[in-house]
Amino acid sequence: MIEQAAPGRVGDVRRRNLSLVLDSIARTGHAKPSRAQLAAGTGLTKAAVSSLVADLVESGLVAEVGLYRDGERGRPGQGLELSSRRGVVGMEINVDYLAVGLVDLGGNLRFSSTVESRNRGMKPDAVMKQLAGLADEAKAAAAAEDIAILGGGLAVPGLVDEKRNVVLSAPNLHWEHEQLEPGALLEGAPLGVTLSNEANSAALGELWYGGGPPDFLYVSGEVGVGGGVIIGSELFRGPGGSAGELGHIVVHPEGPACSCGGAGCLETFAGQEAIFEAAGIPGGSLGRRTELLLAALAAGESRAAHAVHDAGRYLGIALASSARLMDIEAVVLGGHFAVLGEWLRPALLASLERYAPGLLEPESLTVSGLEHSGTLLGAAGQVIRSVIESPFEFLPASKLA
Repeated sequence: MIEQAAPGRVGDVRRRNLSLVLDSIARTGHAKPSRAQLAAGTGLTKAAVSSLVADLVESGLVAEVGLYRDGERGRPGQGLELSSRRGVVGMEINVDYLAVGLVDLGGNLRFSSTVESRNRGMKPDAVMKQLAGLADEAKAAAAAEDIAILGGGLAVPGLVDEKRNVVLSAPNLHWEHEQLEPGALLEGAPLGVTLSNEANSAALGELWYGGGPPDFLYVSGEVGVGGGVIIGSELFRGPGGSAGELGHIVVHPEGPACSCGGAGCLETFAGQEAIFEAAGIPGGSLGRRTELLLAALAAGESRAAHAVHDAGRYLGIALASSARLMDIEAVVLGGHFAVLGEWLRPALLASLERYAPGLLEPESLTVSGLEHSGTLLGAAGQVIRSVIESPFEFLPASKLA
């Protein structure tokens, strides 16, 4: 059992067991297990679990809820859940909007706010200043509900060095090797703010909060096209952290120039701007342009239908190559691909059948139900997972002696 270890390592054992118990509570979701159920599930003694739970409750990470009986005999047990009074702020910078969300430890989105913002070409400091205003809204919402903010996660549409808080390359923002100071958004938060890639965060949001399978490719449709690869319920980043760059797979060798410096990339055919332009949707706010596109599709306008058909066809080409290379058996569509799913799906499935017959079954191609909250949930969820893995950080040293 995990609780047994060599003399002199009692503190280490207790750290591992605290994480084990907290993780077990997290994995049960809304089931709210009792101490007895946790003991049975973890293999720890009831006495050990009771002691560990007492510390987790005292730390504020776990809350006791309700009374119920495990069976006909014995005293009623109290259910346990991750505290709704502790939270993490998920934040996102994208090309045409900024977003924040307050997520409690149980993964519930308690507050969210999104504003349109033309961020392409703007200096990072200016964008971060605007985002700070949204972060203040999240902090106010947390204060109103008596939720203590433990930290935050910031997702951006580009390759990042999360250890140094550097955006290495975000072509659609026109950012290259830009140093950010994400911790300034949530000053005083004990865990600071973690930087991440937008598509990777959305993939993790789908895995943890969207019911995603243990192995899938998440496709993020925004101004750019991104991807997040989940293998064995873990995010696969690749040696350099750039795995999943689906938007820059070449789908037409003679295609137009791409923001990455190449040509003929998927993004130039299936990115948000590419679809709007091909469909003849005039400029304006993102929301308005999306409304016009959907109205045109519903009315059967040929130019809009052709634009979305082409986007689906080229997305199918990229997915056929990706599925063969990665042996991925499921795909989840997010962002504008989810919004356009009804019109995009026929061309996408036809393309897959032509270029990779039988490789991806129609039922393995699904649309995310998280809509635009997936990235926020994933960005926050990475910080929540760090809490679950190291709950002892919130306990006094005397508890680990």
